[in-house]
Amino acid sequence: MYVAVSSPGAGRVELVELDAELVETARFEVARAGLAAWAAERERGRPRWVWADTARWYPALLAGGVRIDRSVDLRLGRAILRNASATVATALARSPRDRWDASRSPDTAPSEALFELDEPQPDDDPVEELRRQRTAIAESTAPGRLALLTAADSVGALVAVEMQHAGLPWDPVRHDRILTELLGARTPGARPARMEALVARIRSALDDAEVNPDSPPALLKSLQRAGLRVRSTSRWELKGVDHPVVEPLLAYKKLARLYTANGWAWLDEWVHDGRFRPVYVPAGVVTGRWASDGGGALQLPQQVRGAVVPDPGWKLVVADAAQLEPRVLAAMSGDAAMARAGRAHDLYQGMVDAGAVETRSQAKYGMLGAIYGGTTGESGRMRPRIERAFPRAMAYVEAAARAGEGGEVVSTWLGRTSPPGRDAAYDETRSEEERARARTDSRAWGRFTRNFVVQGTAAEWALCWMGSLRRMLWDLGGADSSELALADRPHLVFFLHDELIVHAPQALAEQVAEALRASAADAGRILFGDAPVEFPVTVAIVDSYADAK
Repeated sequence: MYVAVSSPGAGRVELVELDAELVETARFEVARAGLAAWAAERERGRPRWVWADTARWYPALLAGGVRIDRSVDLRLGRAILRNASATVATALARSPRDRWDASRSPDTAPSEALFELDEPQPDDDPVEELRRQRTAIAESTAPGRLALLTAADSVGALVAVEMQHAGLPWDPVRHDRILTELLGARTPGARPARMEALVARIRSALDDAEVNPDSPPALLKSLQRAGLRVRSTSRWELKGVDHPVVEPLLAYKKLARLYTANGWAWLDEWVHDGRFRPVYVPAGVVTGRWASDGGGALQLPQQVRGAVVPDPGWKLVVADAAQLEPRVLAAMSGDAAMARAGRAHDLYQGMVDAGAVETRSQAKYGMLGAIYGGTTGESGRMRPRIERAFPRAMAYVEAAARAGEGGEVVSTWLGRTSPPGRDAAYDETRSEEERARARTDSRAWGRFTRNFVVQGTAAEWALCWMGSLRRMLWDLGGADSSELALADRPHLVFFLHDELIVHAPQALAEQVAEALRASAADAGRILFGDAPVEFPVTVAIVDSYADAK
């Protein structure tokens, strides 16, 4: 059964029940304030909730104590099906763009204004869009994979809202202590003491009493006046310079990043009631990886992870997938030799044991160079050996690169498709200079498409991992836990591409650790069937996120 949710106007919600063939069986209209109670009753039948945006409708249900099991996020589905190479011949792909193609739908929840000047525009019909998407999947050249991909994105959207609702446990006192130890005491209206001391050293080394290290243009001019032949203020360029200013300047840059990104202002804005609640954006990156629309959840530096601590009587269970992207490449390409190397928990050591290279470092840089298109340094030197040892895997990414260079699109394992590239290098109507520039662009696009197929499929594996784990966590605790709310059970609180954190009662921590391993193996089976590729995860049960590494 499906339940389609939309808003016909301010303060009202329309709900349409559909059977498995998408035939309407009932229609209701309730006040927005009564939606959670209505949904709690219907959720007993485990319907698929169909709506434009999970981020718009699900938070209110969670706030009302309703955790749902399954949903269809139509806007995420439209983005996949509009652009997938497998759907190019469908009516949906050929139709004019409309409001379903927008990244977010307008929120028709009442504002806090005293009077509404304009009546909110009614939602587009979710039932019509669901039928359109189901038809597009059925008529595509890869219906099974696209059905799985759209379902995985929808589950990911549920997880994103649930993690924001529950929040990542965070101790603001510990955070303040960490900042004070690293930066010096908080000084309102001025830099912390240690940063200010570094500024004094920078000015002395440059003989410039006015230079502001927070202004790249001013800093660059000061560096050049001091005789440094640099074209930017990046730390990568500065590392190769022999001058007294380099050491304090690099130290300042490191502290400034912490101060700006996760300092006291960040703490005041984003941590409340012992929880950090960032805004996740599922499929926010073209490859399908997640982005963050507030709080910087996907870039938590090591320095502040000591502030991430569980509640009393609880544990953090942290899992990290080992060398995910190379394993995904082995499964996609059917490279038996790489799959055998991956039977070791450390795939890079497995490559050494197989005789592909002499050292783990060579294996790591060679493999990353193959995936990302590296041609210089250790990556470039190891690439021929990696190609000889794992020919099918290397041929797979090479084919993706050549497609991108030729202006063609490529797709992930489940069918998410890259944007079209440029083929100007092959346009004979252009000047030689224009074609030379285009050839450079095409090679860069080839590196992008080479990476797209692997990184995008790794993102799909992570979605399957989270979806399988989400189900297992909800089932933990036995029958006596049936009335427990989401945050009272083991629950996901953090996701970073190939890393998950679960907040779990101490008594269930070991079961959660096993669920993390089992769901990782499950994700491999969901995507690749019986392919002989293992997806091991490293699991740690800790009292601080900083202790997980």
